[in-house]
Amino acid sequence: MTVLAEFSIEADQFLLGRIIANFPDVAVEIERVVPTGNRIMPYIWGCGDDLDEFVTAMREHPNVESITAVDRVDNQALYKIEWEDPTERLIAGLAETTATILKAQSDDTWTFEIRFEDNGGLAAFSEYCASHGIEYRLKRVSALTDSEYFQKSYAFTEPQYEALSLAVERGYFEIPREVTYEQLAGQLGVSEQAVSERVRRATNKVMRAAMAGQPSFDL
Repeated sequence: MTVLAEFSIEADQFLLGRIIANFPDVAVEIERVVPTGNRIMPYIWGCGDDLDEFVTAMREHPNVESITAVDRVDNQALYKIEWEDPTERLIAGLAETTATILKAQSDDTWTFEIRFEDNGGLAAFSEYCASHGIEYRLKRVSALTDSEYFQKSYAFTEPQYEALSLAVERGYFEIPREVTYEQLAGQLGVSEQAVSERVRRATNKVMRAAMAGQPSFDL
């Protein structure tokens, strides 16, 4: 049975957290993790006014092979980071245990919401962290129901799921289009840009999962 685990971890427990801690005005969310051979490539969203300085620091870091901006809108950007192996132990551990990141956001501490295929995956991750000296606090473990699994399997955030569901229901993807972002924004009570970003990110997750030929967003 699919298991959902939520845990918190201090920034000093993993490399990405330590680097980002130097930029308190940059909010970061890990989008997904891609294992490629001996290297791990996390995709992260960054938001803030210090993105250029953040990218410069990442490029100058001895453990970063490369950082590439995949998409950018105003003061938000999606980056692909490639580490020198075997540097980022926490992210490598998630990839090694075939875990899927549903949410990973920075604040005073980092909060991770992870999906494992079963309890064995969670146990393997715990053993990995213990053997590599990574300390975290497990806050919640639960099994996913079928309805929750649909939302979690594509790693939708609640706002993304709400926006995409409404867009489909109102006919945004029909030809001709039956509703505009402006109308959706009015119904959701948010800005037109916020609706656009949420729908785009959610649609991107669905398309990547579909092209990978698997139901979960763990590319």
